[in-house]
Amino acid sequence: MTGLHPRLSVLQVQLAASPLTRINDPELTDRQLELWIKRDDLLHPIISGNKWRKLKYILNHALHIGADSIVSMGGAYSNHLHALAFSGKALGLKTIGYIRGERPAQLNATLHDLLDWGMQLRFVSRSDYRQLRNYHDYDSLPELQPGQYWLPEGGATDLALQGVAELVDEIEIGFDTLAVACGTGTTLAGLLASPRTSRVIGVAALKGGDFLIDDVGQLLNKQGMTSHADWRILVGYHFGGFAKTTPALLAFMQDFQQRYGIELEPIYTGKLLFALYDLIRRDYFPAGQRIVAIHTGGLQGKRM
Repeated sequence: MTGLHPRLSVLQVQLAASPLTRINDPELTDRQLELWIKRDDLLHPIISGNKWRKLKYILNHALHIGADSIVSMGGAYSNHLHALAFSGKALGLKTIGYIRGERPAQLNATLHDLLDWGMQLRFVSRSDYRQLRNYHDYDSLPELQPGQYWLPEGGATDLALQGVAELVDEIEIGFDTLAVACGTGTTLAGLLASPRTSRVIGVAALKGGDFLIDDVGQLLNKQGMTSHADWRILVGYHFGGFAKTTPALLAFMQDFQQRYGIELEPIYTGKLLFALYDLIRRDYFPAGQRIVAIHTGGLQGKRM
């Protein structure tokens, strides 16, 4: 497999540049800190953020081996499935999504989009969904049909790391710390795959996120990588669990959006920025540090 598949190249040229935005805040200036945001939310109206980064080389592999269908999994508000369904339609690939839980009486906006873009939805029990997490390779899911390609939850494969590592190469300034929200840990692992990375802070979006440390290590090992970067995952900013919120988190997000014109969502990016500001106020970062936070998109998940 060499280079991007022609069909994927056509899709990639539709993506915009992902700029850096500096947060000009007296609170940061007083502490001699710089906070920048890598605006991956501006890549594309649909396939923005880390979802495109993770899917890029997975889709390239699927196209090069002649797959005609991508089979994956996610929740009813899944940013991953949302991006996959759109990409599949754009690339002429069929898509099938295993959805956690029973089919709701009324489909939400995310599920409507999946159907509109041609994804076949298969609702499965939570126990069956957990079983699907045992299959990690593209050909490992039992009963895959010829031409079907299995993609684990959140795009958590070694191929995803390549696309995320490209994000680091696009950062045109020097930096001390990268910060990112974590769901599966794949994006964090991709940041560690770049030789430019020296320090990464991950903020777990779900309760009990300690397991992510092992998952990140396994992704790196599968690629034969040993990261020399200093990295850690903070597990105390989940606000009750995945997709859970509190009045404090929502108030912080509203204030941040009003002050800087950058939209956040409560599942990932809101928790990331809340955590960073909390660390800053506790003097976690030495004076003179330049921090780059990764805006991973996912804004469609705010819809009902």
